[in-house]
Amino acid sequence: MLIILFRSIVLYFVVVFIMRIMGKRQIGQLQPFELVIALMISELAAMPMQNTGIPLFHGIIPIITLLVLQVLISTLQLKSELARLIFCGQPSILIEKGKINIKELKKNRININDLLEELRLKDYYNLDDIEYAILETRGQITIIPKSEQEPATRKDLNIKSSQNKMPVTLILDGRINDRNLKLIEKDKSWLNEQLNKRNISSAEQIFLALLDSQGKFVYQLKKEGK
Repeated sequence: MLIILFRSIVLYFVVVFIMRIMGKRQIGQLQPFELVIALMISELAAMPMQNTGIPLFHGIIPIITLLVLQVLISTLQLKSELARLIFCGQPSILIEKGKINIKELKKNRININDLLEELRLKDYYNLDDIEYAILETRGQITIIPKSEQEPATRKDLNIKSSQNKMPVTLILDGRINDRNLKLIEKDKSWLNEQLNKRNISSAEQIFLALLDSQGKFVYQLKKEGK
């Protein structure tokens, strides 16, 4: 009895540790490959917990192996568009320009009642109110309403404000994005000037630097957040 109790405690903390390393996503936010690994980890932990004849390390080693696999796949799909397509798939348009895409519904095995239920959960009760409905790779549905159904904007209320722009990444993990610098019609001299103003000697010190939607230079150092 004590052996089972001890093994259960050890495996519990091992699985909690592994899941913490994997990240903080909820089950509904997991990509397919992440969900598979989570299910396999739970099964591998249950076997040596129930059967004392199985050595404890025979459960721990496969769990750690799955963790390494998850980290490798996550890193690969961050760096490769093809890998993201293979492991995560791509979004599906269920409603396009106000019309239901029956082909995509069948492809994703979603019936019309399921679709209508998802729309109601997002406070849309009429199909006529919706311009696009997109099934994301995590299984969530994003709704883009028709213009007349969108919430009131600053313009509607006659409130003047500056136009937001697309945020542009300039430095990522110490590497300067020359293409984006050209996109905003700036050069490395301008970027170095921004760094010098903030007492930063090199781009290698920066984890992320970008121009936000208001044109403000925002950055975070690798060792301490700012």
